[in-house]
Amino acid sequence: MGTIIKRMRNADLVTVIRTIMILASAYLIIYKFNPFAIILIIAVAMLLDSVDGYFAVREVSEKKVSFLTYSKSIMGNQKAREQISELKHKVSKAARFGPRIDIAGDRIAEYVMWIVFTYLNVIPLFVIFIIVIRHSLADALLASKGTSSKMKSKLARSLYASNSSRAGIQILKFVTFSYLVLVYISDYPVILGYILTAALVTFILVRGAAEIYESVYKE
Repeated sequence: MGTIIKRMRNADLVTVIRTIMILASAYLIIYKFNPFAIILIIAVAMLLDSVDGYFAVREVSEKKVSFLTYSKSIMGNQKAREQISELKHKVSKAARFGPRIDIAGDRIAEYVMWIVFTYLNVIPLFVIFIIVIRHSLADALLASKGTSSKMKSKLARSLYASNSSRAGIQILKFVTFSYLVLVYISDYPVILGYILTAALVTFILVRGAAEIYESVYKE
């Protein structure tokens, strides 16, 4: 086990850690642990999603890229974004399974949250059906195109791969899942939870449509 960990990239190790944190938070939700402690765990796990991306590009840059530069690219700085984008292409070549591990971590974390709230009857069953079908179709169709950093159509880059879209979906996921924690543990009004869930599912479907469009897009 120790040998496997030593051979793992730092980025992959962070992905494993954030996935474990989400799994742990799911059990804490079921056992009605302190809701704000759970929300903090979810927040840290979601923030680590950016950290593993930084470790990935830092590794291929031979530790020349600073976290400040990476942060600037997320905030929209054009020069930093171009530099990081170029490095992300190198990541796909240098660590063939790295981006896939990151995507797998994202999927596991999201599915765990949807499953636990469905299991606890906080949200209706059809919601997770929609999510699973959306991800399955988009992932299957986009598999031949590579990762989101390789998207070529303007529509897909804008709706799916842009920093604003990524930040928006992460924030909405955090707000929605955090509020659903409060619905189950602290008896907050469920109606707002339904509204947030509907907004999140809609956003996910729009981004999924962008992925599907990219899969059939021809220059």
